[in-house]
Amino acid sequence: MKAPPERLLYDGSCALCHWAVRFVVVRDARGDVFRFAPLAGVAGQRAAAAAGKPLPDSLVVETGDGRLLTRSAAVVHVMRRLPPPWPALAAPARVVPTFVLDALYDLVARTRYRLFGRTDSACPVIPDQLRSRFDL
Repeated sequence: MKAPPERLLYDGSCALCHWAVRFVVVRDARGDVFRFAPLAGVAGQRAAAAAGKPLPDSLVVETGDGRLLTRSAAVVHVMRRLPPPWPALAAPARVVPTFVLDALYDLVARTRYRLFGRTDSACPVIPDQLRSRFDL
């Protein structure tokens, strides 16, 4: 039995997060690895309630077993779940200490609005045939 898709929760007002969602959508062409939802939506609010604390406002992965991965752990997990060459490109993360990866993640997260801008739509511009993969 195939595991259900995991959920990638994202900041709906972040242009970089929208880019990341589009990046994953294209590489998960069959749609069997990830679903998507803005953090401010119902699925995001449910995940935060289950965690018992606010979630970071950038990218969070809700795994098939209910874990919530944040910061660099979320990014590395997504890369490992995508088809080649992305798992190989994520492999060096195994030898880099988590605090270093998280520091880099935090630097990008702090400056993402300034560098990439904001967007008004909670859902990235996605073709109609892919909209069913989004939980709003």
